[in-house]
Amino acid sequence: MTSAPNVRLRIALAQVDPTVGDIGGNAAIVRDVSRRAAEAGAHLVAFPEMMLTGYPVEDLVFRSSFVGASTTGLAQLATDLQAEGLGDLPVIVGYLDADGPTRPDADTVPGRGARNACAVLHDGRVVTRYFKHHLPNYGVFDEDRYFVPGDTLRVVRVNADGGPVDVALTICEDIWQAGGPFTAAGQARVGLVVNINGSPYELNKDDVRLPLVQRRAREANATVAYLNMVGAQDELVFDGDSMVVAPDGTLLARAPQFAEQLVVLDLDLPTADLDAPHGALGPMRIARTEVANRPAYDTDRRRGDIAERVTDEAEIWQALVLGLCDYVRKNGFKTVVLGLSGGIDSAVVAAIAVDALGPERVYGVSMPSGYSSEHSRDDAADLAKRTGLNYLTEPIEPMVDAFLANMALSGLAVENLQARVRGIILMAHSNQDGHLVLTTGNKSELAVGYSTLYGDSVGGFNPLKDVPKTMVWQLARWRNADAARRDAVPPIPENSITKPPSAELRPGQVDSDSLPEYDVLDAVLADYVDGDVGRDGLLAAGHDAAIVDRVLRMVDLAEYKRRQSAPGPKISIKAFGRDRRLPITSRFREGTS
Repeated sequence: MTSAPNVRLRIALAQVDPTVGDIGGNAAIVRDVSRRAAEAGAHLVAFPEMMLTGYPVEDLVFRSSFVGASTTGLAQLATDLQAEGLGDLPVIVGYLDADGPTRPDADTVPGRGARNACAVLHDGRVVTRYFKHHLPNYGVFDEDRYFVPGDTLRVVRVNADGGPVDVALTICEDIWQAGGPFTAAGQARVGLVVNINGSPYELNKDDVRLPLVQRRAREANATVAYLNMVGAQDELVFDGDSMVVAPDGTLLARAPQFAEQLVVLDLDLPTADLDAPHGALGPMRIARTEVANRPAYDTDRRRGDIAERVTDEAEIWQALVLGLCDYVRKNGFKTVVLGLSGGIDSAVVAAIAVDALGPERVYGVSMPSGYSSEHSRDDAADLAKRTGLNYLTEPIEPMVDAFLANMALSGLAVENLQARVRGIILMAHSNQDGHLVLTTGNKSELAVGYSTLYGDSVGGFNPLKDVPKTMVWQLARWRNADAARRDAVPPIPENSITKPPSAELRPGQVDSDSLPEYDVLDAVLADYVDGDVGRDGLLAAGHDAAIVDRVLRMVDLAEYKRRQSAPGPKISIKAFGRDRRLPITSRFREGTS
């Protein structure tokens, strides 16, 4: 970096919540927030990865009509910003582009195809476009399936208070890999690297991000503005956590998680080096563009806030609430319905739903059987009173008796029949009133198949799908303690937390009749499911051999059930569904050759 004097750039980072496919609605967000950024005196505003189309768009990439809508929408957005008096504000916005056929089976020119792109809009036109260089193909990401990588780092020269500054454009995975765009940015001697993201949430990922951004700031010898979207898309939750880091690693600003926010702050950056190199340099070609914006000078300095970190339980709770709220809102549902058993899982799901939607939009149905205890009925009613949700009671015994009068069933078949009658009742309420049915099974039960297909597993969304049973208890205690700290009513009855869990489908039934104790079970599942540790590794880690063999058999045999399960928000490194993809039909068993 040259020793040129500093200039002051006021940047605005728009941590916002786009919706996949809603190009018009997303463009409206860009216009609205750009106006707020302009009113705040920003010299530059940035929006998240694929802001215009939403993220991830998955196989919509293969529809030429969708790609066309994205590129047409981008040009229209530039025109609209100009028409609304915002043309002088450079706007960085993510979108979907293509410079060749997008279908994987089409004849293509090497290096051409669909692009995960961002553009700079200014003066009513698209000034420059950057194509994402590093394409992730792990976990929930399939970007090698969809996109072609870019090979050019785009550097935009923007006017700031005191002179011009060079800004490099990067997208998401570009910051997660050493080399490539950040090395090129250092060679280009830029003052600022803007990195726009659609980075999904998982527990403690925020602890990884800051050291990562600090490493890239040192690699580029430049300030780095890391912008992440917020909101949810199907199973994925985006937590925001946008930040700005100086070249020496100093944290200058950090946005809160799980909340929309426009982060505006002034950055002292080196004046653009007029002799900085361009063209082919090492890992990437460098291309430069100048933006003739006219910044207004503001003597008041805008310093960034640094949001406080929260506990793991608070973080997960916010992720689950946001995941449910956006799934309901973006899919056009008004209300939700769930079964209230008086147990811990349904109580936690009900509390999440009330926090996400408000009690007036949540319907809880108690469906006691002949084996339901009095305390279970009381606990369900108590939860409804504490939260204020709509409460109904639908006894299932007459319906079960009607089936048994016409079918010769016994044992497990009768237990499953009761669960399926409950599923029928919930779906009937859904059909009648348009509710989204929430299922309440946790990750531990889903892992070992401890559920009834088309019974307690019925539903369109499962807030606890990626939450182990032991964490369900932790969340319940945290939520009640949080309410007490705010002098509010704790939503979850203490008895629902402390009593032994039971499906109550036969006399005296408890979960431990069929499963290891949950603390033991969850420890095995964390290693086997999340960590992909095999049988030998599990034994070496100290797990009991008999329990390991029992749990592994249950997990492997339940794959067909999981394949039919409702979506739910991802909070772990290895969620069922998008993360963990195993064949249903498989004869491989751990510990056998």
